[in-house]
Amino acid sequence: MLEKLPSFVGKTLSRVRPGLDRLVCARSDLAMVPESIVLDSPAFAHGRALPARFTADGEGISPPLRWSNLPDDTRSLILIVEDADSPTPSPLVHAIATGIPITKAGLFEGELAPHEGGPVIGKNSYLKPAWLPPDPPPGHGTHRYVFQLFALDYGPKFESHPGRSAVLRALEDHVLASGQLIGTYKR
Repeated sequence: MLEKLPSFVGKTLSRVRPGLDRLVCARSDLAMVPESIVLDSPAFAHGRALPARFTADGEGISPPLRWSNLPDDTRSLILIVEDADSPTPSPLVHAIATGIPITKAGLFEGELAPHEGGPVIGKNSYLKPAWLPPDPPPGHGTHRYVFQLFALDYGPKFESHPGRSAVLRALEDHVLASGQLIGTYKR
């Protein structure tokens, strides 16, 4: 969708970025939470480019993820993916997943979509329960897509497809550990 914007628009907005300090994992109430969960992907390395197939320039499906080192008393997992470099005041939410069974060690490629027996998919910044593929404006520079996994000491119940605010409320005083994985993309 944004690939058709002239690159001068992206260059004009190049300094408009929320930054890493506006992500969910950077909140002051989560500062003391150990970042002990190992989160990675067989599709890309931490800090490296996301393959185009996971973006708006490709198939637009979500990448596979793997995790390990969950605390023993973990009762539920929440994943949120945010763009720290979107040309917006707050990070753009690309995906939310709740209700991930703690027995799972990851998510398959394309699993961040509503389907029977899968995690509950929350609302992205376009208010849709789906993976929002990276779609940075041309000329805006490199965007960092931060996959944040949180281990909780309880299983929060959501009415339907939770948004960022509902997830933040569920995390309050319940996060045991977290993990991060950053994938980049630019046009």
